[in-house]
Amino acid sequence: MNRELGQWGEEVAVKFLRKKGCRIIAQNYASPWGEIDIIAKEKRCLVFVEVKTRSSSRFGLPQEAVDRRKQKQISKSALYYLSTHQLLNTPARFDVVSIFLHSDGLREINWFKDVFSLC
Repeated sequence: MNRELGQWGEEVAVKFLRKKGCRIIAQNYASPWGEIDIIAKEKRCLVFVEVKTRSSSRFGLPQEAVDRRKQKQISKSALYYLSTHQLLNTPARFDVVSIFLHSDGLREINWFKDVFSLC
């Protein structure tokens, strides 16, 4: 169930980001240090996006799950991406898309830009 909810949330996030003017470069990018949910481009900036989806607040808000450990993992994966694609001089940032699915089926989407710096 959690995996299905997560995959659903990533698809919702992709559609949301496209509507906001982002170009999706990659989804589920795997590096030796882990996975980046979405890599997008907004104007001239490369955006590494972590998507968190929840249907209950029992474990906190979705965005609260992007803790220091997760930030380090995403940072290492992003550096790997940038270096293997010769993009080290490209402006980049780390965003979180938080999706909360309410029991009545309504969804709440929040886009937090530039949430953390390269660790």
